[in-house]
Amino acid sequence: MAAPPQLRALILAVNALLRKRRYHAALALLKGFRNGAVYGAKIRAPHALVMTFLFRNGSLREKLRAVLQATYIHSRNLACFVFTYKGLCALQSRIQGKTYQVHSFLAAFLGGLLVFRENNNINSQVNMYVLSRVLFALSRLAVEKGYIPEPKWDPFPVVTAVVWGLVLWLFEYHRPTLQPSLQSSMTYLYEDSNVWHDISDFLIYNKSRPSK
Repeated sequence: MAAPPQLRALILAVNALLRKRRYHAALALLKGFRNGAVYGAKIRAPHALVMTFLFRNGSLREKLRAVLQATYIHSRNLACFVFTYKGLCALQSRIQGKTYQVHSFLAAFLGGLLVFRENNNINSQVNMYVLSRVLFALSRLAVEKGYIPEPKWDPFPVVTAVVWGLVLWLFEYHRPTLQPSLQSSMTYLYEDSNVWHDISDFLIYNKSRPSK
């Protein structure tokens, strides 16, 4: 079924507008907001679904509400951050007439301060995800720039051993310092596996089901 002439004309007008270079910066903000919202939902929804139904107590309605709320917050924050970052980068470039590397840092610094400043579970997870990538990237950059010598052997096994040694030490002796979802995951893996009563909670269930 062909689209009505008015709709076809509208689509042509919108497409023509999108191709105009003078509006590119403003349109990039809108698409950045859109991509941030979509990506945040794609990342958070499956994670929240698994973690909520695996570890959280409550009715089905309460669990679904928690999944939707977490997805909304992650999607909103990422959309707002992308919008803020791209806007501040464009503003600095326009003011100074060209783009400098520091623009990226300053825009992201202010965007992070505005959008991710609240200390909640979602922002903590996002920040920890980014932090681990940043540390790896800075290590590679330091080698690339010659600030530190390139290792003559692969350091990854040592890094792995130190990371796992530290996280289990923290879990066993300083548990409150760990992020709540990591505590839940490690409790399931390392503590719940020490307790069982019969074949049902040894192989089928994690814990005995309450008797009716």
